[in-house]
Amino acid sequence: MFCFQCEQTASGTGCITVGACGKSPETAALQDLLVEAAKTLASKLSLLAPAARPTQAAALLEDALFGTVTNVSFDPKRIADLIGDVASLAGPECGFVPASTLAGLQAQGERAGIVARRTILGEDASALQELLTYGLKGMAAYAHHARRLGFSDPAVDAFMVDALATLAKGESDINALIGLNLKCGEITVAVLALLDKANTESYGHPVPTPVALGHVPGKSILVSGHDLADLKALLEQTEGTGINIYTHGEMLPAHGYPELKKHKHLVGHFGGAWMLQRKEFPAFPGAILMTTNCIQRPTDDYADRLFTGGLVSWPGISHIPAQDYSAVIAAAKSAPGFADTKDAGTHLVGFGHHAVLGVADKVIEAVKAGTVKHFTLIGGCDGSDTDRSYYTDLAAALPQDWMILTLGCGKFRVIGNDYGTVGGLPRLLDMGQCNDAFSAVKVAMALADAFGCGINDLPLNLVLSWYEQKAVCILLALLHLGVKNIRIGPSLPAFVSPGVLKVLVETFNVMPIGTVEDDLKAMAA
Repeated sequence: MFCFQCEQTASGTGCITVGACGKSPETAALQDLLVEAAKTLASKLSLLAPAARPTQAAALLEDALFGTVTNVSFDPKRIADLIGDVASLAGPECGFVPASTLAGLQAQGERAGIVARRTILGEDASALQELLTYGLKGMAAYAHHARRLGFSDPAVDAFMVDALATLAKGESDINALIGLNLKCGEITVAVLALLDKANTESYGHPVPTPVALGHVPGKSILVSGHDLADLKALLEQTEGTGINIYTHGEMLPAHGYPELKKHKHLVGHFGGAWMLQRKEFPAFPGAILMTTNCIQRPTDDYADRLFTGGLVSWPGISHIPAQDYSAVIAAAKSAPGFADTKDAGTHLVGFGHHAVLGVADKVIEAVKAGTVKHFTLIGGCDGSDTDRSYYTDLAAALPQDWMILTLGCGKFRVIGNDYGTVGGLPRLLDMGQCNDAFSAVKVAMALADAFGCGINDLPLNLVLSWYEQKAVCILLALLHLGVKNIRIGPSLPAFVSPGVLKVLVETFNVMPIGTVEDDLKAMAA
């Protein structure tokens, strides 16, 4: 196997024996084959007018790509089934007929990986192909969430087909690939806006809400991942049962949505970011539901009370096929639950664009008066690297007249401290999940408009942590918007070749994080 799509890839170059995420060579090969199957289907679809394409095609392409995002699907059988669904829709005339056994599928997948493409295309072209592929994977994840709530966009569906079909042809022209990557960024902005609309029309605009970080006595279910639709369904099915619901990881911002927080048995948040689950889940005395991505190899301490749903899967773990949470509820009832009360303070969520722009006049006045000197966005993905302490240290070192914005599970590197207030507002504004990146973009664009300047002229610094492919499409979205001077860490992507990195540096001044002291001096200047 060879995989280098996430930040924690082995030795910073690529996983070759087993994935840093825990996936086996078999799973890695099947995921590579699933991406190739998606390209094959897209090639067929590209020959048809959009109106003539099968109605299920767009959702199937999204699932195929999202299913290969880091820490989503680890079950070879489920991946093989998805390969079969894609191949069936593509039809045998496309020349893609998968083998009937897992071993046969694995052999095909091993011939479809990056090593073969890099040999044919060369370093820079293959790097740009990978950048686009990972951007599409991230875009598909966000589109998947929106589609679950009944929202889709024909322009998004069409681009996914066109981009995958172009990759299937083996496009090697550097300028064409750069253009496609920036187009992926443009479409990502549209997808993020679509998901924002889907979430806010379904659950209301988030409002500032303190979330309890401890626990209360009673039976309990912990919900991790990202999927608000799954959380809503679970809340409805547990209403009146006496079971308390807790969020974990990226589900923390769910507490700010009016239609979710109205359920009084959504009582608080348990634990930190995704990579702590093997430590935290054993200590949770109830059932655990993992939605979408961020699952890790379960330990025996909680495997029998862990459930997966949607695309997320792990071999041997009970899977909920269609939001029927009766098995989860039964497991919660048979588990001990919490016997005592623990007060661990609160965290304030709910500062999406609607809330922030609702006090825009106060923010603008604070900037004009010199009360607020700077904005720093510290967010993105969290991970287990010790170097990620940089983000904690940077937040602590920022001057008191600098406002801190955060989103994604990267927030867990900066929350838990009292940063005080500035200009009558909390210095730390939690803007939500990584799925809510549109909020940060919208606020930045509104501030630029208010001050009559470009985004790059604002007193704004973007300091991003990344882990998987959703972060890639966010980066492409920022590059499409012309945003420069982005700091990325804790390391630069292994799949970006020196030649491609040179273009990013020269065009957008993308840079790796340095030391807190040096970066703070540069940001202040």
